[in-house]
Amino acid sequence: MTSSPTSSELNLVRNTALLGQLSDELFARLLKEVRVQELETGEVLFVQGDPVDAFFIVLEGWVKLYRLTESGGEAVVSVFTRGQSFAEAAVFTMATYPVTADAVAPTRLLRLSGTTLQNNVRDDPQFAMSMLASASRHLHDLVRQIEQLKTQNGTQRVARFLAGLCPVEEGSCIIGLPYDKALIAGRLGMKPESLSRAFMRLRGIGVRIQRDAAEVTNVEQLKKFSGEDRSSAEASHS
Repeated sequence: MTSSPTSSELNLVRNTALLGQLSDELFARLLKEVRVQELETGEVLFVQGDPVDAFFIVLEGWVKLYRLTESGGEAVVSVFTRGQSFAEAAVFTMATYPVTADAVAPTRLLRLSGTTLQNNVRDDPQFAMSMLASASRHLHDLVRQIEQLKTQNGTQRVARFLAGLCPVEEGSCIIGLPYDKALIAGRLGMKPESLSRAFMRLRGIGVRIQRDAAEVTNVEQLKKFSGEDRSSAEASHS
């Protein structure tokens, strides 16, 4: 199902990292070529090996990217949500999508054609720089994921995931789990039973999981345990 973006969605897109630096003229020209695509939970956007014809910005919901393993399982590459873009690098680097993408919640996406992207990059250096910056961010995200897999145990990775969802820097809060626990486990490189054990261990620092929500009694302690406070300090000095 397709539709037109709302005024609030256009404002969201205008402030994304991908398109936020474009001139008003270039942004207006780009919007003439876009459309909104709506997906239901579980609906597939594209399949690994499909020809690349577009990239996307999430307006609402969650999209999972994953590769199919030889055994038929899923290796989750990333999960994207409101204001985040994906598949732009694939438009330039390969003829087919390297992953499968499907919605893990009711989702609205801004769809931008690959041809439009290539034409704008060729004609406008400002747009080309935005694409390079976006590709760099995705690369840094992947490097960070690999670092966590190599240097943190499962409980620390879960703690960092939860800390990233906290709406406050200190005190207590209740956060909703954004998608089901099987996907959380896959995103963190864990088995579902390992995720359950990690949740149990986090009770020792005041985290309680209640179905689809987490009650955090001490956000600062959670961040310290996860290593997020150290990473933030290192980033501020880099």
